[in-house]
Amino acid sequence: MITKNRALRRQLRIRGELAKNQGIPRLTVFRSHNHIYAQIIDDRHGITLVAASSATLKSEKLTKIEVAAAVGENIGKLAKAKKIDRIRFDRGPYRYHGRVKQLAESARASGLKF
Repeated sequence: MITKNRALRRQLRIRGELAKNQGIPRLTVFRSHNHIYAQIIDDRHGITLVAASSATLKSEKLTKIEVAAAVGENIGKLAKAKKIDRIRFDRGPYRYHGRVKQLAESARASGLKF
């Protein structure tokens, strides 16, 4: 129960900081046990601009971190195609390490600016 409260407080703190820059799209991450999902959201209009997930990738024998890197590259390419180059990173209740960190670094490497 304590970890659930901690995660909720972390998520609210991060979303509060992100709310200051409403004009910039937000890259949000969701992690499940099997997959990782990323989407770029325009908060002004309430629409998803670009989405990518590991569920749509070809299933090779990759580690979860390698899959997160592939999703980060994919979301970066899709964002560039939509002419999105600057975003805010919303990691939600997750700490910035492991799969979340790898996804963010891959998105940065593909040309997105945080």
